[in-house]
Parts: sequence; structure tokens; C-alpha cells
Amino acid sequence: MTSSLKTPSNQISYSLATVKRGEKALICSNFKLNLFTTMINTSVDLKDIALSRGLERDYTVRKITENKVEKELLWLIKVGILRREVDGQGITDSFRLTPLGRNIINDWEKEWGHIPQASIFDRLSNFWNRVINWQLG
Repeated sequence: MTSSLKTPSNQISYSLATVKRGEKALICSNFKLNLFTTMINTSVDLKDIALSRGLERDYTVRKITENKVEKELLWLIKVGILRREVDGQGITDSFRLTPLGRNIINDWEKEWGHIPQASIFDRLSNFWNRVINWQLG
């Protein structure tokens, strides 16, 4: 089964499992919708998300260290929500939404105006996905 997340037929289709895994990773993150809506139009630097800057820009729910932010963002890359920006010298510390991430965030912004709250089942499922992913590689 695939899902196009209420997008036109010319959009990429994703399996339901891929969409659900991405949604769980997003709702279990420490980030707010404002971060991801910003990433629709422009890349966001890691330093703008960490510590006080993340709170000031309404990107995070609390102060988060740069190391923790990077780990969270790397997980969102692994599940297909984000991509890291590249410039002429290689990989940067900036991040953007993928088409999958853009579809999910656009739908949530229209439907609720915020990221839905994670249930305990969502958190356990996301935790196990991360553990399994870490063990496999």
C-alpha cells in the first residue's frame, strides 16, 4: 500500500510504513512545526536550532545541546524527512525537508497548525526503530 499524503498524482508516492515511520520520528522529536515550515523554503543551520537560538526562533520545545540536535536531525534524515545541504566544498551543517517531509509538514500545518502529540506507543515504536536501525548500521 502506498500513500501520496493528499498530493496530486505527479507527486512521489510512499509506502504507508515509510510515511508512518517518518510521522512518528517527527512527533517524537523535540522540534516545533516552525522549524519544519522554515525548512520548506530554506535550509536551517544546526547552530540556529541548538541551545537558546532554537528557543528564540521557536524551533524547539526546550533548550537542546548541539550534539543532541544533530543526533535528532540525523535520525530524521535516516527516516527520509530531512536531507543535509551540500555546497561546493561538501556537506554543510544546514538541513532541509525532503519531499516526504514537505508533504507531511504541509498536511499538518493545514490540518492542525502544530505537530501532533506523541502517544506512549508512538514513543516506544520510534525508540525501537532507532535501536534496530542503530544495530543494523
